[in-house]
Amino acid sequence: MKVEVYGVKLNGEVEPGFDLAKAIVEGATREADGLRDGDVVVVTSKVVSKAEGRVVELSRVQPSYFAEVVAKASGKTPEVVELALREAKRVVRMGRGCLITEDVRGWISANSGVDVSNAPPGCAVLLPIDPDASARRLREEIAKITGRRVAVVISDTQGRPLRRGQVDVAIGVAGMKPIRDRRGEADLYGYRLRVK
Repeated sequence: MKVEVYGVKLNGEVEPGFDLAKAIVEGATREADGLRDGDVVVVTSKVVSKAEGRVVELSRVQPSYFAEVVAKASGKTPEVVELALREAKRVVRMGRGCLITEDVRGWISANSGVDVSNAPPGCAVLLPIDPDASARRLREEIAKITGRRVAVVISDTQGRPLRRGQVDVAIGVAGMKPIRDRRGEADLYGYRLRVK
């Protein structure tokens, strides 16, 4: 099996209504001689969110009293905390520099995924509302343009507790089975895989 990875740079700023599928196809043509059946296209949640209009001007956010209290405890801005709370089902943990929430999708993450990095000045970017639906739409649009059957993965950067650095995780998938259940199978040494 051979795996090749190509980085595709998008031309221009991604704004609401940006034709992400067209930009990906053009970038893949420029960088990798186009897309082929079976390719996996991985797209950051940030560009998907921007294209879907999930960018919020922080000056338009009115923090609640609770957001003000949490902001003081966590060292975050009240506006970012307010957005994180709006996107959250519950606060899991908070402390200096830390606000861990369970968001409306059931994911545990920092700030409900609300991010100010790579956002326009004075703005925050929220995660896509339904990343699986976003991946399906993008996959369908790519197929209309190219006639190719590709898989699409929407990824998001997350930290890992007590570890340095960041990792990207799949938060939305279309066109492939994202998980293989190997319980009951044997590992390299014959041990049966099981979950405790």
